[in-house]
Amino acid sequence: MGNEKPHIELVDGPIQMEVLRELVDHPDAGAQGWFVGVTRRTTGDLITETLHYEAHHSMANRELLKLAQDAVKKFSLLRLVIVHRLGEVPIAEASVVIGCSSSHRPETFAALEWIMNQLKQDVPIWKREFYSDGTEEWVHPDVNINTSGASK
Repeated sequence: MGNEKPHIELVDGPIQMEVLRELVDHPDAGAQGWFVGVTRRTTGDLITETLHYEAHHSMANRELLKLAQDAVKKFSLLRLVIVHRLGEVPIAEASVVIGCSSSHRPETFAALEWIMNQLKQDVPIWKREFYSDGTEEWVHPDVNINTSGASK
């Protein structure tokens, strides 16, 4: 990746994917890969109305940068972008976008999955799901706390 830093960003509105593509382009890349995490309508038997993300901004930015730098080294990435949306994310809209380029596809494919798994595990961003039955739930990969009633 040379002297270039990975592009990491926390945004409060829709993620502008068309702008991100040029940040991943590289003349020596033989592969580009993208992961786009979107809000789905159903979770098991529950109907999701919306998701809401919150973050500890300074810690999240620090952890995202560390994660990105580790990924660049581990997978020999040429370019990397990680953008996570905060606030409300309606159904079918992107909450996280990861894009990377490398010389060959195996590194790109492996990097996308590894980055997403590490992001969910290590970066202080919290997800709250609001369901059509009036319940809501803070979701973490290991722990879910279900609350009943309308949002507080």
